[in-house]
Amino acid sequence: MRKHLVLLLVILITSFSCTDRDDNITKVNLRIKNTSEVTYQEVIVVSDTTKYTNISSGSYSDYLEYDQLYSYAYINIISDGETYVLQPIDFVGESLLAPGFYTYELGLDESGNVLLNFVVD
Repeated sequence: MRKHLVLLLVILITSFSCTDRDDNITKVNLRIKNTSEVTYQEVIVVSDTTKYTNISSGSYSDYLEYDQLYSYAYINIISDGETYVLQPIDFVGESLLAPGFYTYELGLDESGNVLLNFVVD
């Protein structure tokens, strides 16, 4: 019986002491998923200070931190010497993202337009 109590106590302590990856997160963490058929040599989101590099087809980048970000943004993709741009007009009515983990799934259509699917991780 004593073994059962000790085991129960260990389970309870362990379950209450676990942390989630987004505990104590103070910034927006964004990664890129390449949903196109080509490799992205460089992806810029918002400004040149946030560059993702060498994202092959179907792959994810590492997360980069942002102080502020929306569910869509200015995006510049360089692939095979070509440049593809998504240029938002404005963010009127949009809310800033809360600190956490997010993914921009980026693809290219046949006309060279950047396709963006926003995902909460």
